[in-house]
Amino acid sequence: MFTGIVEAVGEITELKPVGGDLRVRVKSGKLDLGDVQLGDSIATNGVCLTVVDLPGDGYWADVSAETMDVTSVSNWKKGDRVNLEKALTPQTRLGGHIVSGHVDGIGEVVWRKQEARAERFRLRAPAQLAKYIAHKGSITVDGTSLTVNAVDGAEFELTIVPHTLQETVMGDYQAGTRVNLEVDLIARYLERLLLGDKAAEPDSDGLTVEFLAKHGFYRG
Repeated sequence: MFTGIVEAVGEITELKPVGGDLRVRVKSGKLDLGDVQLGDSIATNGVCLTVVDLPGDGYWADVSAETMDVTSVSNWKKGDRVNLEKALTPQTRLGGHIVSGHVDGIGEVVWRKQEARAERFRLRAPAQLAKYIAHKGSITVDGTSLTVNAVDGAEFELTIVPHTLQETVMGDYQAGTRVNLEVDLIARYLERLLLGDKAAEPDSDGLTVEFLAKHGFYRG
């Protein structure tokens, strides 16, 4: 588990295809690896990766074909900058929100513009994730815990202060940049709880307006 508070910006230094999967070397920059051991998890642009080797200036991790299919890892190239965060401990301050490191989908930056000293971004999420994104709710973008300032269908807006732009890869974002998205865990669990016994049914459509109305949660 993670907090979504980025500790350092690293760099992809090697990418090696191995038997259909991928082995990645990440230079860890200012991230302290003194307490990291083989098998530990490090969120790398929001993707929970397991450390398989520690060469001294960073770490190696294996990425499965499944992870490449559902994250932006398949677009990584040598020299790319990535957000890094070590797994939280009982002593960690939960300054962001609870983040699993399991990416829900790939979003895209629609535009960015200056807003006083901050930058405002509009991103587009996959349609199936739109229901989990709420005004003033939390969302993780490339491993960074952020607050949603506006929602318009599957698009949402973020206001990013100078510190975050400097300490994460968000300063690199331009229109068309693809990003890893993880929605709030609470929203996902709430959906399953509201489904009740229906959650056990195969091929369930999940929460629909008809389901909510039938059970008294919605009046059109």
